[in-house]
Amino acid sequence: MSRRKATRPAPLTAPDRCPCGFEGKAYAEHCGRFHSGAAAAPTAELLMRSRYSAFVVRDEAYLLRTWHPRTRPSRVGLSAATRWNGLEILGATDGSAFHSSGTVTFLARCTEDGRPVVLHERSDFARVDGDWVYVDGTFLD
Repeated sequence: MSRRKATRPAPLTAPDRCPCGFEGKAYAEHCGRFHSGAAAAPTAELLMRSRYSAFVVRDEAYLLRTWHPRTRPSRVGLSAATRWNGLEILGATDGSAFHSSGTVTFLARCTEDGRPVVLHERSDFARVDGDWVYVDGTFLD
């Protein structure tokens, strides 16, 4: 029995379309700038989008850095068997520059070991030291 080596997806380059799908923007000018630390997500929705993209590119450090200290796990445990296929934002409440908290409801599509999966979640976000962070989420039917 052979074991398949876990592979990391090919790194995205500057002109590649951002995985979050926001207005067809390139990765470097959208979520890539948040991942690199060149900018911070200014809204809860943009943080949600950048976290989805971090799952796509398997950027565990970014996911942990943008997780609320109270709820942050010690590691994320990204699986090489998961392939992310798309994000759809269904709605957002608050989460702007004028708020201290917000929610984002979304569908994230992926395949796990070749099986299609749809995650429907309402995520809660808060500001910590001025930056948006993910607090926790509730899976919806």
